[in-house]
Amino acid sequence: MIQRLLLATALATTFAGSALAQSTLKLTEVITSPERTETLKSIVKNFEEANPGVKVEITSLPWSQAFEKFATMVSAGDTPDIVEMPDRWLSLYANNGALESLEPYLKKWPNTAGLNDRALEVGRTVKNTAYTIPYGFYLRAMFYNKKLFEQAGVKEPPKTLAEFEEVSKKVSAIPGKYGYCLRGGPGGLNGWVMFGATMAGDNTFFKQDGTSTFADEGWVKGLAYLTDLYKKGYAPKDSVNWGFNEIVAGFYSSTCAMLDQDPDALIAIAERMKPEEYGVAPFPKGPAGKAFPTLGYAGWSMFANSKNKDLSWKLLAALAGPEGNIAWNKKTGALPIYKSAENDPFYSGPQFKGWFEELADKNIMPTIMPTYLQEFAFFADSLAVKTSQQALLGQLAPKDVAAQWADYMTKAQKKHLTSSK
Repeated sequence: MIQRLLLATALATTFAGSALAQSTLKLTEVITSPERTETLKSIVKNFEEANPGVKVEITSLPWSQAFEKFATMVSAGDTPDIVEMPDRWLSLYANNGALESLEPYLKKWPNTAGLNDRALEVGRTVKNTAYTIPYGFYLRAMFYNKKLFEQAGVKEPPKTLAEFEEVSKKVSAIPGKYGYCLRGGPGGLNGWVMFGATMAGDNTFFKQDGTSTFADEGWVKGLAYLTDLYKKGYAPKDSVNWGFNEIVAGFYSSTCAMLDQDPDALIAIAERMKPEEYGVAPFPKGPAGKAFPTLGYAGWSMFANSKNKDLSWKLLAALAGPEGNIAWNKKTGALPIYKSAENDPFYSGPQFKGWFEELADKNIMPTIMPTYLQEFAFFADSLAVKTSQQALLGQLAPKDVAAQWADYMTKAQKKHLTSSK
């Protein structure tokens, strides 16, 4: 009898241990900052309290190394249940079968009806299947430092690229100050694309036959424009290596007067600058009277090899549901995915004015990167960074950078067109 009791106890302990292991979920954050991580931990803590016995392990990767580090993790089989999925990675992981389709869950989820059309559209970029639920949109606009403008004798933010260069020149004449916070390092592609498309007057990435437009005259002029700004000393010398944290710090420290960024830059800026010290204006227009600020997004995706998909979905739903999403977006600064959130007082303040002006201007067209291409992640996070830095340092001419980009992207697009037939 005692032996049976001991055996039963041992078995119960074994099964309990097994159940506990199955109740551990892995969550990987890739666009990392201290504020974002703390917010994520708070949402996860609420999820754990609502689901006793469930433990969520959070891994936070630094964004500057996230692409390579996450790819290494996946190659080694160390995959999370839920991952923060940037738009540029979605095609790569969805097309190779790594991600779970969220369509069956969205059909039953009561919050699906509350998502705005754009959220569902970009979530289904690959194979018209929802492999991610975007948590928000990142639309670029131009931050400007009112104090530095006043010192330089500038009365208002530039409305055109010609005015942008002139303002940059005036501010850079102040000792130790610069006109523009250039993002020459990780994540810098958006700036090059915005200046390129705005100078070209068109944000079309490919011709009908799949040939990239990057090598076209207008795009080359845009790349040369940004390169010249740097070479003329209108951006800090070390900005050739700057990523997100450095450009934002360059702005709030009043090192440089203008910064093109998403609403997520508001987090650090609003903490360190008074509301009357800065403003946000639409991105300047080019010779054609048009501007093309990039519209990016990131979201939450489930890995297909998750051992507990129902529980993983429950975590994803907690992150993407209205309560978790609004708490997250108010810290990340992303524009909302829920129709109801657009009326939130948080978004009606003057700090969001520039972005909503862009959305209302028919001559300002948000540009979504060709993230549907599997090769785009490497292009954005490796090839484009290396070659644009070479251009800034005078090691490559802008037309040669454009030629390399066009060659790479043409091959990717033609491969996509062939596989889609």
